[in-house]
Amino acid sequence: MTTPTKETTAPAAPPQPSVARRVLTGIGVQNSSLIITLIALVILLSALNGNFFRTNNLLLIGSAITIMGLLALVQTLVIILGALDISVGSMAGLASVVSAMVFTSTGNSEAGILAAVGVGIVCGLVNGMIIIFGRVNPVVATLAMLATYKGIAQVISDGKAQGYTGGDDLFIFLAKGSVLGLPSLVWVFLIVAALLHFLLKYTDIGRNVYAIGGNDTAARLAGININRYIIGVYALVGVVAAIAGVLITARTGSGQPTSGSEGLELQAVTGAALGGTMLKGGRGSIISTVLAVIILGVLDNGMSGLGINPFWQNVAHGALLVIAVVLQQLRSGERRVGLPE
Repeated sequence: MTTPTKETTAPAAPPQPSVARRVLTGIGVQNSSLIITLIALVILLSALNGNFFRTNNLLLIGSAITIMGLLALVQTLVIILGALDISVGSMAGLASVVSAMVFTSTGNSEAGILAAVGVGIVCGLVNGMIIIFGRVNPVVATLAMLATYKGIAQVISDGKAQGYTGGDDLFIFLAKGSVLGLPSLVWVFLIVAALLHFLLKYTDIGRNVYAIGGNDTAARLAGININRYIIGVYALVGVVAAIAGVLITARTGSGQPTSGSEGLELQAVTGAALGGTMLKGGRGSIISTVLAVIILGVLDNGMSGLGINPFWQNVAHGALLVIAVVLQQLRSGERRVGLPE
């Protein structure tokens, strides 16, 4: 007598996610939220101002966000590391003055740009060494250096705009040139963003930066030289801040000790935080920061186009920074200061 065999059926395949869900997963929740916000803002401003969505105005927005955007990109890198750099605007102002003064004395725009980058590297190294060897909190250290670099720029320039670069071909190209229909300023921003995105996402250096920001003790036990990374990141910040300073010189036609860089620190932190970079470190994205910077640029341009007092732009940036930080705290689930457990 034979026993009947039980028929076995293959387990049902798990349901496949919808196309919309796959796209959302690929883009990321943070980027999706920023894209939706940007689209809504563009639709609103286009309805309120018929000139907003014109090509010339969109290119103007791209050029206007470049300097602030560059500083927001490197601020993202520093924050992911678990630190902060409040001196980026002052470094840009100092680099602007140096580039114009060296150009005026040599007649060579390349020499002026290289001198500015060299100053930026030195400033970044000084910031990193103060933090490491002085064991000073990054916020306090760079806040002190903000005043120092601003003072140096004012001393060497006597508090006045320096030189005139409006007749040099390279500076003119940086300020007013275009490639494939996009302004040179936008290309500089996109190239720096692409390089930093590649550095963070596809290299061991980027993975180690995330590791240090996420848990510096674990990173140290894993053999990562944290001091070397702090020095390197702050030096890189100096380089990009110097590039921003050169662009200030190109746009204004002279070296500006303060007027072109005033308030850039707040804008850089706002751009990084609005892009979802966690201020406690270990989490952030260059792409998200790019989207956040575009949102800030669209908002500023829209307010100007509607005839709103430009001083309200600072109010808007401050409010957005507070909102971004509050949302980060709510998402992290950490206990808020002053409230019971």
